[in-house]
Amino acid sequence: MSKKFKLIPLAAALLSTSLYASVDKISIEQLPVLKQESQHSAATKRITNYFTRSHYKLIKLDDELSSAVYDRYLKSIDYSKNLFLKSDIERFERFRYEIDNALVKGNLAFAYEIFNLNIRRRFERFEYSLSLLEKEMTFTEQDSYQYDREDATIPTTKAELHEIWRQKVKFDALRLKMAGKDWKGITEVLEKRYRYTLKRISQTSSEDAFQIVMNSFARSIEAHTSYLSPRRAEQFKMDMDLELEGIGATLGVEEDYTVIRGLIPGGPADQSDKLKSDDRIIGVAQGNEGFVDVIGWRLDDVVDLIKGPKGTTVRLQYLKGLDSHGSPLEVAIVRDKIRLEERAAKSSVYQPVYSEVDTKIGVIEIPGFYNNLSKDVKKELAKLKEQQVDGIIIDLRGNGGGSLYEATQLSGLFFDKGPVVQIQNINRKIEKHRDVDGVTYYDGPLTVLVDRYSASASEIFAAAMQDYGRAVVVGEQTFGKGTVQQHRGLGKRFDLYENPLGSVQYTIAKFYRINGGSTQHKGVIPDISLPSPIDPAEWGESQEENALPWDQINRARYTSIQDLNGAVSFLAEKHAARIKSEPEFTYIYDDIARYNKEKDKTSISLVESDRIKERESDKKLVLSRANERLKRLGKAEIASIEDAPDILERFDPELEETVHITSDYIKYGRYAKH
Repeated sequence: MSKKFKLIPLAAALLSTSLYASVDKISIEQLPVLKQESQHSAATKRITNYFTRSHYKLIKLDDELSSAVYDRYLKSIDYSKNLFLKSDIERFERFRYEIDNALVKGNLAFAYEIFNLNIRRRFERFEYSLSLLEKEMTFTEQDSYQYDREDATIPTTKAELHEIWRQKVKFDALRLKMAGKDWKGITEVLEKRYRYTLKRISQTSSEDAFQIVMNSFARSIEAHTSYLSPRRAEQFKMDMDLELEGIGATLGVEEDYTVIRGLIPGGPADQSDKLKSDDRIIGVAQGNEGFVDVIGWRLDDVVDLIKGPKGTTVRLQYLKGLDSHGSPLEVAIVRDKIRLEERAAKSSVYQPVYSEVDTKIGVIEIPGFYNNLSKDVKKELAKLKEQQVDGIIIDLRGNGGGSLYEATQLSGLFFDKGPVVQIQNINRKIEKHRDVDGVTYYDGPLTVLVDRYSASASEIFAAAMQDYGRAVVVGEQTFGKGTVQQHRGLGKRFDLYENPLGSVQYTIAKFYRINGGSTQHKGVIPDISLPSPIDPAEWGESQEENALPWDQINRARYTSIQDLNGAVSFLAEKHAARIKSEPEFTYIYDDIARYNKEKDKTSISLVESDRIKERESDKKLVLSRANERLKRLGKAEIASIEDAPDILERFDPELEETVHITSDYIKYGRYAKH
C-alpha cells in the first residue's frame, strides 16, 4: 500500500464549495502558534493522578522521571534527528528537570514552546526540499541515503541538515525515476507531495502536541501505559466492539482529497449503489443543512463530520473515481450500526496448496480478542463440527490481544472447568480467572498457531492450552506481554470544556500462567518452533523501554488433561524430516540468512545502476520461486510475476506445515489409543 495513504476505518460523512483541489502555497507566517487549551490543563492533572495513584508500578514524580519524559518527547518529535540543530536542543535543556512540576500544575507551556519550533523546523526542511527540485539530479555518482538515523549524532549546522535532506529528496527522486518518470514528472510529483506536506503542517492542532507529550509521560513510566486522544479513544471502543455507527467506509487521503478506499459489504454506503472505491469526497452536509467544503481538510476532521448516530442522515458531495474535473454528484446516506466482520473470527476447512493430507483440518482465524469473541468462536466450532473435521487449528498469528475476559471464555470452550490465568494486582494479591461452566465445546485434537506478534490475551490462551496439555502450540516464540491495562475516560459529568477530554490506559496488574510462570518478556515458547528471522532476544516485550520485569508466583491448583511430551517428540521428529525436503522452508531459511546479513544496514545507495541491479535480482528471485511453485502444481511457467495466478497468493507455508503437524497429531492419537 502506498505510504501516501493514511487509512482510517470509520462510519463516514463530508462537505463542498470549491470543486478542484489545488496545491496551495503556504508560507511559514501561516503556521499556527499552538498553545495549551483549557481542557488540557485538567486532563494533565487527571492523567498524573491516575498514573501516580493507581498504576501497578510505583511512580515517583522527580527529576529522574522528568529527564526521561524530556528525552522521550524530543525523540518523539525528531526521531530521525533531522529537524533540530544542536543549538535548539541546548535551548530546551532548561526544561529537563521542570517537567515533573509542570505535570502537577497542569501547565505544559514547555511542550508547546518546543513543539512550535518543531513545526517551523519541519516547514523549513520541506521548503528546502522544494528548492532542491529546481536543478535536475543525476544518479550516476557514488552517493547514499542514511534512512536510519536513530543512533546518528544531532546536526550542529544548517549545512549538515541540508545534506541530510538532500539525500532524502534524492532518494525520493530516484524511486520515481526507477518507476519510469523523467525529471519533469519527478518534479511534478515531488512538488505536489512536499507542498501538501507543508499544508498539513499548517493544520497541526493543539491536541497533536498534547497527545505527544502525554504519551512521552506515559511511556516513560511503562511500555503499555498511554494517553488516547478523544478520537483515538473512540477508535479504541470501535475496535473492541467491532462495531461503529456511520456509513461503513474506509477513507484515505490522496493529495488534497478525502478518498474512499473501500466499502464495508452490506453497509449503508455499499447499499447506496453510488459510492465506489477511489471516489473523492469534496463536501459533507448534515441532514438538510448546507454542504461544508472539505477539500484540503485533515482526514480526522472529515471523519468527524461523516460519522454520527444510527438513524441520522449525512449527505456527501463527491467526484467519481480519479476524475477531478467532472461534475460533482450527491448521495444521502442514513447512518447505521456497522459490524466489522473482516476483523471477526472466521473458520474454514483448509485445503493444502502444494501437498496433501488424509485428514480434514479446520482453521479458526482470530485477529483479536474483541468483545463477544467466545460467542463467535462457538458458532465457528459448530460449523466445523457439521463439516466433520478431524482436528482444529486456532490461528493467533498477528493477534495483539484485547479482552482478558474473552481470553478466559475462549479457553473454557476447550475444557470443562478450571483456572485459566492468575492476576496479581497493585496490592500484590492473586486472583484466579476461571472457567466454571463445566462444558467442553470441542474436545478433539487442537493445535494453536502463534507468531512473534501474538501477545497478551493470545498468550494467555496459548499458555493455558499448553499448561493443560490441551493443545500443541506451533510457531514462533510470542511477544511476551504479561501485563493488564485499565481504560479510563478523563471526562467528568460536570465538565464544561468546549472540547472533549480523551482517555488513558495504564497497567494495573500482571498476569501469570496457571503453572506460576509469567509470559512477561519470555512469552510462550512453542512446543514445535517454526523458523523465524528474528532472534527472540531481539524482539518483543524484552526490547520495550520501561517494560516490567519477568517473575513468577505459586502454581495454581489444576489438573492437566493429558501429558503431550510423547506426542510433541513424535510430531517434532516428523516435522524436522518433512521440512528438510520442503522447498518453501528452504526459501524461508534463505530469507533468514539474507535478513541477518542486511539487518544492520542503515543506508541505501543512490546510484541508479546499483539500485536497478538489486531490483532485478529481487525480481528474478521472486519469479524463479513462483515458477518453481507452479511447476510443483503442474501449471505452466510465467514470464512476469504480474502474470502469477491467484493460487500463489493463497499459499501460506506456516499454516500448511501446521496442518501437517495437526494431521500427524491426529494419527498419533489414533495410534496411542491402540
